[in-house]
Amino acid sequence: MPTERVRGVLEGAAIGAALAVLATYLGEIRGTAPLLLALVVGGGLAGAFTPARRGLRVGSGGLAAVLALCLLTPVLRAPLAGLVLSQSPVRADAIVVLGAGVQCGTGTLDPHSLARLVRGLELWRAGYAPRLTVSEPSGLLGPANCPPLSDLQRAHIRALYPSGGPEVLTLRRVTTTRDEAARVRALAHERGWRRVLVVTSPSHSRRATRLVASGGVEAVSVPAGETRFDMTLPLPFDRLAALRVVLYEGLSRVKAGVGGTPER
Repeated sequence: MPTERVRGVLEGAAIGAALAVLATYLGEIRGTAPLLLALVVGGGLAGAFTPARRGLRVGSGGLAAVLALCLLTPVLRAPLAGLVLSQSPVRADAIVVLGAGVQCGTGTLDPHSLARLVRGLELWRAGYAPRLTVSEPSGLLGPANCPPLSDLQRAHIRALYPSGGPEVLTLRRVTTTRDEAARVRALAHERGWRRVLVVTSPSHSRRATRLVASGGVEAVSVPAGETRFDMTLPLPFDRLAALRVVLYEGLSRVKAGVGGTPER
């Protein structure tokens, strides 16, 4: 029969493993293997001591209550709506297609990147602007063997329009949305752009548009469709995906408020 301390270690490790699963889902590429291992080991070590074990129980119970509220009710509708800025498209100098992800193993655009690119091309075809920008990742985040997002986007555009497609400009070595916004502002200053259309995911649109507009260029938010979940949150799956988005955007604002990004 295991002693109380051994039971505590196993209990703490189990809580740490549950937190690791949550961190993997919520953290995306920031949910690295060392971080997940640290959560499991840290939980086990904390479980060996009675005060820390009690803290783990209280904390995990509170977290479970919050998750249950988010999963069983549409409580996230209001904060989610606050992240979205959707405006009518107007004539502009460029369409800024903000970067998202790449499926590294298959070397293809992930659904977010594809939805943004398709929306940008729709706006170009409708005559709102003669050119698009795409983003080249810096490589500071994510697997080292991923093909550059900008290369995949350019290849997709060439496949659709072998000739007569839009002018495509690349925003070089970006890690964060703030990087992209700074590159856009520099291009606007260099080329005399006055207005750009910002294309990103709905939940990213308000923050991204504000960053692009902070340097004086007029930025109009024309978001792509949401590919991850139904924005009306009818199902627990949609609510869980929305929770991920709300947490990510909230932490991004906190990170900006305390002075920047951990990647720089």
